[in-house]
Amino acid sequence: MRSQKLAAITVVSSLLATVACGGSSKSGSSDAGADASGPVSVEFLSVQQPTDNWPTILTSLMDGYSKAHPGSTLKNSYTPQTDLDQKLQLLGAQNSLPVLFNAPNTPAAQAEMGQSGKAVDLEAKLTELGVIGQVSPAAIAVIKQLQGGKMYALPFELNMEGIWYNKKIFADNGITPPATWDELVATATTLNDKKIQPFAASGVEGWPISRLLGDYIFRLLGPDALKKVADGTAKLTDGPYVQAAQAIADLGSKGFFGKGVTTLDYQSAEDLFLQGKAGMFYMGSWAVGDFNDPAKNKIGADTIGYMPFPTVAGGVGTADQTPMNVGLPTMVSAKAYTPAVGEWLKYLATNYGDTALSKRGIVTGFKVNNPPATIPATTKVVQDQIAGTKDPVLWFEALFSARATSVAQKNAARLVTGSLSPQDYMSDVQDALKG
Repeated sequence: MRSQKLAAITVVSSLLATVACGGSSKSGSSDAGADASGPVSVEFLSVQQPTDNWPTILTSLMDGYSKAHPGSTLKNSYTPQTDLDQKLQLLGAQNSLPVLFNAPNTPAAQAEMGQSGKAVDLEAKLTELGVIGQVSPAAIAVIKQLQGGKMYALPFELNMEGIWYNKKIFADNGITPPATWDELVATATTLNDKKIQPFAASGVEGWPISRLLGDYIFRLLGPDALKKVADGTAKLTDGPYVQAAQAIADLGSKGFFGKGVTTLDYQSAEDLFLQGKAGMFYMGSWAVGDFNDPAKNKIGADTIGYMPFPTVAGGVGTADQTPMNVGLPTMVSAKAYTPAVGEWLKYLATNYGDTALSKRGIVTGFKVNNPPATIPATTKVVQDQIAGTKDPVLWFEALFSARATSVAQKNAARLVTGSLSPQDYMSDVQDALKG
């Protein structure tokens, strides 16, 4: 996925925070944080630049916090996402992890960070602090799916995914948003017959296509279908999984992604949709910022509608099982945790949702206690969809190894152009899971 969008996922979907109690250059912790009512010095190690979303939001929060806790400070430290895992390994080995840090890039490494005692169990800690109710149940559910049943991270993002569509194109062609896969194929056929490209999707990125595959699997086999693959109790080469790959390949063979899918990057695909040249665009809620930007959105925000990924005939999954992700979440160092850090976490949990929405227009995994008087319609759609989701699902590669993720995404365009059969595609990804 496009890392900054998902860290934005895609996206999002796109991101490492380090909060350190001041005084110690090695552990990020010192006696200065022993008094909960006193000041706290927080270092935030992030894959985002200081002017990006998370550092900006935390800076605003610290400005407010320091009014009641004079002397409190925040230091935003940047590291490239490609260097993140190595840096965390080094800091962890030295017992020098800062208080807040973006989690490692893979779910397995995130779980290990918590299980090894390096990261705080945040469900337990926020419950102890009396603020677990400030975290969205959907965000908690997503994090637990990723981190072995535990919540070792804070959801600075909460992205939901689905199919965004052009209301005017649908209305002009007598189309009602489809609720089933067969209806979706019929909708795409109608648009294609009218010389309107049905789907805008990036074959260069690959994940916008593999997302469709993952969603089809969830609708056909249920929300635990890909966990079974990760656990080894099912294989991607099993019949129903290959059936899902065939369904996505069929969209491509019918020309529903247009002729240039293999060379289309993320921004170009989004532009096709926002310029009214494609009827549908599968994407996460990180794209809503662009939807609400008149400079980018030429069709107008009011022209954009949302529909969940449809149900599949004979499938056990339901349309309210929304695909979600928390981007690259943020952990809290167990070594650097002090009562003062706990007091800061209480403030963060209570105010992050409001600050993110008012300052940056971002929907997060935290409760919004004082919503703005006016919220863009597309942002409200995201809020409502997240609030109504009790059983979120992940995405195709969420529980895969880095190698399997790369194979899945790099070969996605080949799947829909017919240069790689559904059986071979799934076989290649399954083989990559072994290494």
